[in-house]
Amino acid sequence: MNSSSTAHSVAIVTGASRGIGAAIAERLARDGHAVVVNYASSAAPAEALVAKITAEGGRAIAVKADISNAADARRLFETTSEQLGQPTVLVNNAGIMKNATIAESTNALFDETFDTNVRGTLNTMREAATRLADGGRVINFSTSVLALNRPTYGLYCASKAAVEALTRIFANELRGRNITVNAVAPGPTATALFLEGKTEQQISQFTNMPPLQRLGLPEDIAAVVSFLAGPDGAWVNGQVLRANGGLA
Repeated sequence: MNSSSTAHSVAIVTGASRGIGAAIAERLARDGHAVVVNYASSAAPAEALVAKITAEGGRAIAVKADISNAADARRLFETTSEQLGQPTVLVNNAGIMKNATIAESTNALFDETFDTNVRGTLNTMREAATRLADGGRVINFSTSVLALNRPTYGLYCASKAAVEALTRIFANELRGRNITVNAVAPGPTATALFLEGKTEQQISQFTNMPPLQRLGLPEDIAAVVSFLAGPDGAWVNGQVLRANGGLA
């Protein structure tokens, strides 16, 4: 990627039809990247986001792909290259979080969590290893909840700890290609994924945990991704940026 411009950059954002992913896609489009809005099942919001980006003068396409499936991940990159050009940025935003104590967890929940959060990230990183342009960016997603050791978050945190390990190792494996590999670890962020199933009391508790005394917004996280994907983030590599308002 040209370090002084994003004019010819092509960014793949997984799980981009809503929430943090949609905010990232919009921000990267405003920054000048052509954007691939990846989704697994919700076509309507993905297409609506593409229409919005296009109406604002950006370039975007929607691509259905379940990244936990290696063939789908491969097709995601192939479609990107065919329709927009060689990808230069990969944002691994797609993820799931379903709470359960370790004692109550099931093999099915383990498989579902690790298939999306770890296998999905691994599948797209594998494709990026051969298909991402030299000088590009890989931005994975972890969570600041890792530092809190809260009950019922065991499987989710375990999956994100794996992502952090993969991030650091991949940064070293891409030595010589000027590709940076980092992860963003949001704190509690006001999205449907976070708010679903929580009481008002629980939401209030999370809101007051950071010194800044508010939940993060999708736009807050998108700004961090924008930095890592742009020229100013070129010297940050193999790191986990904890975007959490000082939570931990």
